[in-house]
Amino acid sequence: MAKNFTLDFVAGIADEGKMLREFLKQMEISKTALTDIKYNGGVISVNGQDVTVRYRLKADDKVKIKFPPEIPSEGMKGEKISLAILYEDEYVLVVNKPSGMNTIPSREHPFGSLANGLIGYYENNDISATTHIVTRLDRDTSGLVLIAKHSHVHHLLGKQQRSGGVHRSYEAFAEGIIEQDEGMIEAPIARKPDSIIERQVHADGQYACTMFKVAGRYGTFTHLHLQLKTGRTHQIRVHMSFIGHPLLGDTLYGGQKKIVTRQALHCRELFFIHPFFDKEMHFTASLPNDMQEVLEKKLYRKERR
Repeated sequence: MAKNFTLDFVAGIADEGKMLREFLKQMEISKTALTDIKYNGGVISVNGQDVTVRYRLKADDKVKIKFPPEIPSEGMKGEKISLAILYEDEYVLVVNKPSGMNTIPSREHPFGSLANGLIGYYENNDISATTHIVTRLDRDTSGLVLIAKHSHVHHLLGKQQRSGGVHRSYEAFAEGIIEQDEGMIEAPIARKPDSIIERQVHADGQYACTMFKVAGRYGTFTHLHLQLKTGRTHQIRVHMSFIGHPLLGDTLYGGQKKIVTRQALHCRELFFIHPFFDKEMHFTASLPNDMQEVLEKKLYRKERR
């Protein structure tokens, strides 16, 4: 039987007389989590005795939080899908997602997503969790995805992500020759009014910033390394199209499929601070075969730095 997710804390001298609710807030337990614990089968105990959040702490009190079991929604079915897991502990997973796989199910692709594969993996390994994907990728973008194994872990990583503590870098092939060795694209991004999928640069959009460096120049395209200062939907794809260099294969934003048949975009590096180990975590994933083959063929090579 899968075990519930639990956390243990010890009250210090400075916590003497403090209400447990205040202490748990300092430990970054959200109000949503406390409500879930209260009404859905969780337990908060001090020194082995169940208590409420109104309990007044004493120094050296041992606080245990037992979260309710996480149950996937009815529409989220587990599937036996091979996952390229690069790292796993009791709190997080890092997976190298292939192109052609949705991060979560969609109306067009209700099965075969990374989320379906995760549920199947959890079920097979007696892990009490549903899907908490911290860093999503588009269906045809390959590369590293950070996953939290519990809603509280997702909460902590989400805060870190919003404060800029989660970093990702990408490799991409853009149409045409970019003469500038490196640069920054600052252009606000908004949803296109006539589409639920497509985005565009628009004055009323949200601020977005993409950094790029040229890794190689070829006769018909430029190999780029990119970093995001913000994380807007389709940000790299929209920004590259905006400057006149859409990604190879990205027909949604003006790219051609002559060399590669999907948007040539890969999440290559992932960095974050582990929320429980307080340790820097750094992962890399080399280019997938379809993108690597393009470079190995040296198509119309002009210059490579």
